[in-house]
Amino acid sequence: MFITFEGSEGSGKTSQLAQLVAFLLESGYTVLTPREPGGTAIGEQVRSVLFDLKNTGMLSSTEVLLFQASRAQLVGEVIRPYLASGGIVLCDRYADSTLAYQGYGRQLDLAQLRALIDFATGGLKPDLTLLLDVAVEVGLQRRSQDGNRNRLDILDVAFYQRVRQGYLELARLEPQRWVVIDAGQPSEAVQADIRRVVLQRLGQPQG
Repeated sequence: MFITFEGSEGSGKTSQLAQLVAFLLESGYTVLTPREPGGTAIGEQVRSVLFDLKNTGMLSSTEVLLFQASRAQLVGEVIRPYLASGGIVLCDRYADSTLAYQGYGRQLDLAQLRALIDFATGGLKPDLTLLLDVAVEVGLQRRSQDGNRNRLDILDVAFYQRVRQGYLELARLEPQRWVVIDAGQPSEAVQADIRRVVLQRLGQPQG
């Protein structure tokens, strides 16, 4: 099964995913958590270019193509083989991030982006996507406190508002794949909601 976590800055995706992975491993599941963008030797080189604070002159079209280059390598080299072996892949961001950030956020053509994504991934879509949704102001405040900033953390509030609304629209269009989680709750409540949804899809713990 292929499960992805999506959400804007400060939604808590990374920490919540780590907690879920620990829980699933303790429960006897086989889990892989590749990094996106990155996750391969080639993809990590692309990631360093994408997130470098010096690259403020990067065109939106360049940004999109670099994300797809990293993603194509990850899907072909890591994700598809692992899924074929019967394992669970949990990914912190995937193709929907491109639609939310470059499509809704940067306001690029969604149809063109979907075609690029389809080419890069060979049409591979997640079985389940969890959207950790939080108010933009809350998320940015959280993000400013963690000290880890990259080139995509220095955009204006209006950009992140468009990203959030884009995510909610994507979830509305595919309700069978997306589940929206209230990430404004205490961390323990968020994790409880995530585990409930994931276990409904996977079945009962194996351990």
